[in-house]
Amino acid sequence: MAGEDLAERFLAMLAAERGAAANTLEAYRRDLAAAGDVLGDLAGAEGQALASLGEAWSGLAASSLARRCSALRQFYGFLVDEGVREDDPSGSLPRPRTRRPLPRLLSHAEVEQFLALAEEEAAAERPDAVRLLALVELLYGSGLRASELVSLPLSAVPRDAPFLHVTGKGGQQRMVPVSTRARIALSRWMAVRRGQPKFLFPSSGASGHLTRVRLFQLLRELALRAGLDPTRVSPHVLRHAFATHLLEGGADLRVLQMLLGHADIATTQIYTHVDSARLVELVNARHPLSGTRKA
Repeated sequence: MAGEDLAERFLAMLAAERGAAANTLEAYRRDLAAAGDVLGDLAGAEGQALASLGEAWSGLAASSLARRCSALRQFYGFLVDEGVREDDPSGSLPRPRTRRPLPRLLSHAEVEQFLALAEEEAAAERPDAVRLLALVELLYGSGLRASELVSLPLSAVPRDAPFLHVTGKGGQQRMVPVSTRARIALSRWMAVRRGQPKFLFPSSGASGHLTRVRLFQLLRELALRAGLDPTRVSPHVLRHAFATHLLEGGADLRVLQMLLGHADIATTQIYTHVDSARLVELVNARHPLSGTRKA
């Protein structure tokens, strides 16, 4: 069977069995095509040929090279599982060292400052201000991704349970607890909400709901009014704050993985590095032997 056909079968497996998102599938399709341009016979390539990809792709960033190699490892694992190959040559692929950057963080005080202004501006029950309060409280109180938040259907908000039904990456569904503050903000938003009945945060745009770009703009504008550096505030930063502050409070890493909707706990483990950095700072600042000892 031609390599192109096997690649499409592999992508179909990712979509059906792992729920891979359309963007992920397209990225993998490009990665396999790029490998085929170098190797020719992608399905029949041997280890020595795969080892040469490091030099052929030397101009790529380490993260891009790592993603391509990951796609190829999964592809060759699929070929072995399907009986197309008896051996898996992917052990010869380059293994670039990538370092996941630590997320930008907001302190507890900065988050409180941010939320306090949102609450103050919503006091008059203006719909746009109440909506912003609900958005901010859900980002920090539930750790939702921006795309998950803006596209929440109205049906995602149950009447009697403190949970949201969220559809995340790859169509994976999960239940996310809603903080008490976020529940109150949501109730206030439902009382003043207008528009079509499908989405929780409706819009007159083509999507029918608030866009991620507009959410990003609203948060930066609020940060500026709150006296915070707007370049340090985004939907993702509030999601990071949710995760980091939960971990500081003693949350279990597996629970955090579930709340954030991470498919791989390795993605969640970045927050252990964040928490470790905070602990080192704490020891250096507060431990009686951390300073210079006087003679």
